[in-house]
Amino acid sequence: MVIKTATYLISSPDYTKCPKPVFPEYAFIGRSNVGKSSLINLLTNNEKLAKTSGTPGKTQLINHFEINNSWYLVDLPGYGFAKRSMSQRKQWEKMIEDYLRKRENLVNVFVLIDSRHNPQKIDIDFVNQLGEWEIPFSLVFTKADKSTQAEVSRNIKAFLNKMKETWQFLPPHFVTSTVKKSGRDAILDYIEELNIQFRAIA
Repeated sequence: MVIKTATYLISSPDYTKCPKPVFPEYAFIGRSNVGKSSLINLLTNNEKLAKTSGTPGKTQLINHFEINNSWYLVDLPGYGFAKRSMSQRKQWEKMIEDYLRKRENLVNVFVLIDSRHNPQKIDIDFVNQLGEWEIPFSLVFTKADKSTQAEVSRNIKAFLNKMKETWQFLPPHFVTSTVKKSGRDAILDYIEELNIQFRAIA
């Protein structure tokens, strides 16, 4: 897939305020500071599209971008250790759950996992929750350039093995590096496949 246009549309506090569900939609979510904004900028070939920050918890709303006038990319708030009040975290959790479970044109959720670490309980819990909600998702292992190839492979294998304890089938997974620009084409090709399937059903 060639990205010709990528336009910021709107930031919404609630799924009911999101753009009309006329296009297939792909959401990106992960633990705070997993490299989500950098990945979105890599995919869209626009370094300034999503705001990157060293401060976890920068994304606080449901951010919509329109890609090629044909599909939506959605930047969701991260989960994890953003320094926010309990009430604000609860508010975020409800906003994200409502969006994930009620957004009718949501085709796939890309769950970002930091490839530098062993499986983290918070990530496993989140993907298990998506499974319970029956929401299609894929795994994107980020920051593959920050460790040795052997360590990245070991951490990815450990994560997938952890999932195998409770999952019969594993979701698709991608390995990315925004520095080396790797994984971009594979993710965009996958989105293109899903777009074709979405339009065939619609």
